[in-house]
Amino acid sequence: MLAASSRDIPSAWFQWHAAIIRPGMRVLDLACGRGCHAIAAAERGAHVVAVDNDAEILRSAEKAARKANVTVEWVQADLQRDPLPEGKFDIVMVFNYLDRARMSQFLDAVKPGGYFMLETFLEQQRELGWGPTSDEHLLKAGELWELVQPFEILLAREVVEILDGRSMAVSSILAQRPGE
Repeated sequence: MLAASSRDIPSAWFQWHAAIIRPGMRVLDLACGRGCHAIAAAERGAHVVAVDNDAEILRSAEKAARKANVTVEWVQADLQRDPLPEGKFDIVMVFNYLDRARMSQFLDAVKPGGYFMLETFLEQQRELGWGPTSDEHLLKAGELWELVQPFEILLAREVVEILDGRSMAVSSILAQRPGE
C-alpha cells in the first residue's frame, strides 16, 4: 500500500488549530479540492459544506468521505461567480485559494464570534519553481492581515515549509469575527 501524500491529509496549519472545531458546528470549506480539510472537520463532528468547481475532484472527495464514514455536503460551484451557500458558519476555511474580490463575502459568511482560517501562497512561491505564478493567486508579504479586517487576528504566520519534499511559501491566518 502506498503512503498517502500530504495532499491527502490536512495542512499543518489546519491540524494545529483543529481543536476549535467541535461537534455540531457549521463549517464551510471553500475551494475544497480533494476534500481533506472538509473530511477532517466532519470527523470532528462538524456539519460541513464543501465547495469546489471541479465535478471530478468532488466525486473523488465524496468517495473519500464515504470511506472515512463521514457526511459532507459537496457543492459544485464557481467561486468567482456563483453565490456562496446560504447561512452563517461557525468556521469558514480556505486553503490554497485566493480571491481578493470576494474576500469580503467569504468573511461575511462567518457568524459573529466565528472563525476564518486561510492558508495560501505568497509571492515568494515563484522563486521556488512550482505552484501559482500569477499576482492574482499570490499574496504580498503582510497582505493577508489587511484582507481579513475587521476580524481579530488570533494567530498568523508567513513561512517557507516543506510539503511533499518541496519548499512552499505560505501565509496562514486564524481570525475571529467580532461577536455581537
